[in-house]
Amino acid sequence: MEFGNHGTSRWWTLLVVSAAQLLVVLDGTIVNIALPSAQQALGLTDANRHWAITAYALAFGGLLLIGGRISGALGHRRAFLIGLLGFAAASALGGAATESLMLFAARASQGVFAALLAPAGLSLLATTFTEARERGRAFGVFAAVGAAGSAVGLIAGGVLTEYASWRWCLYINVPVALAAALAVRFVPRDRPVGARGRLDVPGAVLSVAGFAALVYAFTEAEPRGWGSPVVVALLAVGVLLLAAFVVVECRAPQPLLPLRVLAHHARAGAFLAITLMFVAMFGFYLFMSYYTQTVLHYSPVRAGLALIINAVAALAGATLIAGRLHGRVAPAALIVPGLLAAAAGMFVLTWLDDPSTGLVPALLLTGLGLGCVLPPTASLATAGMRGHDIGAASAAYNAAQQLGAALGVGLLNTIAGAATTSRTPDALVHGYTTALTVALGILLAAACAAGPLITVHTRRSTTEGKA
Repeated sequence: MEFGNHGTSRWWTLLVVSAAQLLVVLDGTIVNIALPSAQQALGLTDANRHWAITAYALAFGGLLLIGGRISGALGHRRAFLIGLLGFAAASALGGAATESLMLFAARASQGVFAALLAPAGLSLLATTFTEARERGRAFGVFAAVGAAGSAVGLIAGGVLTEYASWRWCLYINVPVALAAALAVRFVPRDRPVGARGRLDVPGAVLSVAGFAALVYAFTEAEPRGWGSPVVVALLAVGVLLLAAFVVVECRAPQPLLPLRVLAHHARAGAFLAITLMFVAMFGFYLFMSYYTQTVLHYSPVRAGLALIINAVAALAGATLIAGRLHGRVAPAALIVPGLLAAAAGMFVLTWLDDPSTGLVPALLLTGLGLGCVLPPTASLATAGMRGHDIGAASAAYNAAQQLGAALGVGLLNTIAGAATTSRTPDALVHGYTTALTVALGILLAAACAAGPLITVHTRRSTTEGKA
């Protein structure tokens, strides 16, 4: 049974896709605060505990392009439902883990189903909302949920770990995923749109191996350092594999990622902007967690609650600014000011003698900036796409976010560590501000580089039937 009112069914689509987006983003951070408790309960070692986080990131980032292809082949609605049910089952398995391998396998399984869920959800949204004003509102809500998800994950992780159990950081996904799965019945049906024929196996293997090598290199850069032979080898292998992937895609009759998806100037600018925004913002979230707990001596719960300011600002930026202005102004008029607002937030923290006095303005500015950047970049990434291309574009957009987040944490944490000469509060603050100065430069560079790309051919990117 489905609603007969097509308008109502569109908003059901937004509701369930937003719920899924919250799960996918939240699970990237919710386990971080729970990890010490999980380590003690399951006997994880200091050497292997990071796999509770890395397994999810590797599976999610590495399989996104394949997830986009499968979503088109199955139909986005069906793929979305499979992703929700699989994510719920993997979360239940992780919550019930009795030893380390069980937890790591569950987290990897979450990543596998998230890699199907994320592109399927974004594709559903892009094909459901086509009118400019409604598309702006829908992508505003979707982006607001994504922007707030990381902060919500840290808050929920602290609250659940402190007042319930670390296991509930995984169990909490089950009722949310099942409720969203039940609501899928109200989402309009779609037909499979993926290109018929055999899967681009060489492209699939190269993309998975290349993305996984880069994400793992970024993850290992934090403990090992960027000069480590392991990190250098992983980076080199990852770059070579992705270069080979591009060559294969140029020649494949049915490529996993048609390069026309990336060749369009406005879409390339959107991918560049969101990648660099995530590099800066995930480093920012990391340092806010460290700073509030190690320097200001906040409890994990209070540290998480401080990020509510950022989450509320992101919600406001995505819904009240970007959502309402979508279609009325050029995407660059939202993306470039958003990047500059986030840069201003970094600037506040890096140029004050006492960063605690700039904490609230920094959280507000970075949240507003992120909220203004997410909706137009998500819309540009999928605008004008048809058939298999829309799943591929959705997957590439999510992959850009994952690579940016992994690079941001690894790069900025390494910079902070190199600039910290001792564990005194002053030394720690110096390390954090040094890394945030680099993040500030990244955001300014993103505004300078992405702006012209997005401005050129933007009108064509949002109106043409194909890229």
